Amino acid sequence: MAATYTYWLSTALLSLLYLASASMYIAKGDFVRKAQADLGYSASYLVPFMIGVKVLGPLAILSRMNVALSDLAYAGILYHLILSGLAHLGVRKPAGAVPAAVGLVLLVASFVTQNAARELPSPYAPSATVTRAPLI
Repeated sequence: MAATYTYWLSTALLSLLYLASASMYIAKGDFVRKAQADLGYSASYLVPFMIGVKVLGPLAILSRMNVALSDLAYAGILYHLILSGLAHLGVRKPAGAVPAAVGLVLLVASFVTQNAARELPSPYAPSATVTRAPLI
């Protein structure tokens, strides 16, 4: 039961983090373009792409229409969070890496507990049941 609560809490918080970020990308486009340019990225094409990714990733995980698509979203979010954190650390702005670190913790918690909370199990997540070898 605790794993189910952990899954839904971590997944909801991760989704809120991503949807809040997408909202900021939309509402404060100039600020985001400048911040991404400070990180060394060409923001002219990156911002619209990231808005889509930040909305579709959590949607794929929450809806779970397809387990393979959900697992792909977990992988994409993992890479995004790692690269985002490293980009901020690379320009010596460790405070900017904090949301990525929080996101990584939430992502791991969500991924490892998903089989306990979802009907269709992911073949890549740890199993919800533990089997023990018989005592001889």
